[in-house]
Amino acid sequence: MDDKSLKPISIELLFGGMTVRDDIYDADYKQMLVKGGTALTANTIKSIRRLNADRETIYVSPYVYRELVGETLPCEVVNREKLEEKTGYAEVKSKTFELLTEMSQKETIQQEKLCTVADELSERLEIAEPSAITMLINALAPVDEYLQRHCVNLGLLNGLFGRWMGMSKKAVDNLVLIGLLHDCGKAMLPAAVLSAPRRLSAVEYEVVKMHPVYTYNLLTEFSESVRHPASSHHERMDGTGYPNKLAHAKIPREARITAITDVYDAVVSQRAYKTPRSPFSVMAMLNELSGTELDAELVGIFNTNMAQQLIGKPVAMSDGTFGVVRSCDPKDIEHPTVEIAGIMVKSSKNLYCTSMYTED
Repeated sequence: MDDKSLKPISIELLFGGMTVRDDIYDADYKQMLVKGGTALTANTIKSIRRLNADRETIYVSPYVYRELVGETLPCEVVNREKLEEKTGYAEVKSKTFELLTEMSQKETIQQEKLCTVADELSERLEIAEPSAITMLINALAPVDEYLQRHCVNLGLLNGLFGRWMGMSKKAVDNLVLIGLLHDCGKAMLPAAVLSAPRRLSAVEYEVVKMHPVYTYNLLTEFSESVRHPASSHHERMDGTGYPNKLAHAKIPREARITAITDVYDAVVSQRAYKTPRSPFSVMAMLNELSGTELDAELVGIFNTNMAQQLIGKPVAMSDGTFGVVRSCDPKDIEHPTVEIAGIMVKSSKNLYCTSMYTED
């Protein structure tokens, strides 16, 4: 059989008693693991694992793929662009791009315009379902939109965070504004550095590390309740952050919240120089950073609520199949249980979620 016609699936989708119509091949396309027409038993599946060097992915014909995986997901799959239009995200993103462009050209900030955009974001949070917001943030998006999308995402994530914590509307609105403004200082950076399609050099990174200072200087018309947290989102609990090496309680709570949402959105997003990580992988990363760099209590609140929003949502798997998230163990947040073709599969290092699934 032509290698290109074969499709990858997980061994987890095989079960005793089924008869495969066509041959099954190993992950290297080199060896036939099972001849077509074979009735599978538990021992046969163990043999497939052994012959496949314990790798989870095997290759099957399109016919077997459809038989095991099907053509549709047992849930609604949203279109990212349509969801952006429906929630008003696209409009706010466009306005944010205009404001960032104006900042870079005039080196000033329009307080009234920015507050208007922040108010719009707060209104979206009141109207839209939290799950719609999190799907937008977790969906893969164009690389060249990163800065404006990141600012809008943090406004929304900060607002959701505040609501998850039961904050007052005023406090939530303040968090939204901080999220929207947190990276405005990047508009002052050289375009060649800001848009570099690669990892930054040590010198370039030092240039980028100045953006919190530029943010603080730009926000002269705002109160310290916005200005200080917005420019402190790279401070770390152990005092290793920048620009002022603040630690623990000296870092405003709003900045500690923004530090978490900033890391989350940056790592889950696609960049020119890096592959995006799944929300589950990023939440595991947040757990690793909690206590040293990030506020452990706040990470716990964020992960608990974000994981809940992902239940019932479609996800792409590392073997090329698609499934639906059914549960998430807080003790192993990186590996949720996913329903694939009607079978509940506990994801693992061999079969893992690569991204949330949306149609473009």
